[in-house]
Amino acid sequence: MNGFMRRGLLAATAAIATAMALAAPANAGVLTMSATDCGDERLSTPFAPWRDYANYKINPGGTFEAASAEWTLRGGAKIVAGNEPWKVGGASHGKSLRLPAGSTAISATSCVGLAEPTLRFFAKKNRGLLSSLLVSVHVKTSLGLTLPLPVGVVLGNGQWKPTAPMFIVANLLPLFPGDRTPVAFQFTPLLGEWQIDDLYVDPRRFR
Repeated sequence: MNGFMRRGLLAATAAIATAMALAAPANAGVLTMSATDCGDERLSTPFAPWRDYANYKINPGGTFEAASAEWTLRGGAKIVAGNEPWKVGGASHGKSLRLPAGSTAISATSCVGLAEPTLRFFAKKNRGLLSSLLVSVHVKTSLGLTLPLPVGVVLGNGQWKPTAPMFIVANLLPLFPGDRTPVAFQFTPLLGEWQIDDLYVDPRRFR
């Protein structure tokens, strides 16, 4: 993500945070809903072959090896045969998520805070010369409202590849160190068909 886009996302986040703070009741301690159960967070370095040695945690259901009731699939999005070729999630893995034109997939929730700055995954464009994949994050405010925030666009050439790290943005909203909020990630293909696999979040606090 270039500097201009990063500054734009940070500015948008600051504007949203300001608006939420003005709208929140005086006794609201945080801008976002606090996470209460963050589950298992085993770490690995799946992107080490690409010189990214950060520790990552898999997003729940993010390997797509089994159907997850926590994922919301619409418009023909479905789990299909065919894994990213490096099989970073496991040597026996053989599935991924297919996203045809007009579909949307919303992930299971993951806990993020000031120390979980990025997400990263594998993607392949199957068809659509000018197609791209839009990635957004859904965050729930302390008022109970769910806000979608765009965090990145993936371009492809018909081959599997790891995406660049994408700044989650919503991780900045909890404000307090140690506080975390549940977020979900949305994937929307634009003008074509895509596949994604192995969705990871970077928990920087564990390094």
